[in-house]
Amino acid sequence: MKAIWNNTVVAESNDTVVVENNHYFPADAIKKEFFEDSIAHTTCPWKGRASYYSLRVNGELNKDAAWYYPEPKEAAQQIQGRVAFWKGVQVTA
Repeated sequence: MKAIWNNTVVAESNDTVVVENNHYFPADAIKKEFFEDSIAHTTCPWKGRASYYSLRVNGELNKDAAWYYPEPKEAAQQIQGRVAFWKGVQVTA
């Protein structure tokens, strides 16, 4: 699977985990040069507290376009250490 934004592959892996129709990529599959820490957080009742990354590609910013769960709840342990995407990031095989 590939995560593509602004015509650039920002993550690529054959080992994604699908939860709620989102592909979670292993943390070592993301291209860190495109990721910036965000102060945003949200909470899911069964997954826990999510943290976000913004993407910066070719000078353009996609704020809070990727998320991860630093300490997922027991029911979501399969996404520990993984990153998912939204906000126009295309995830494709």
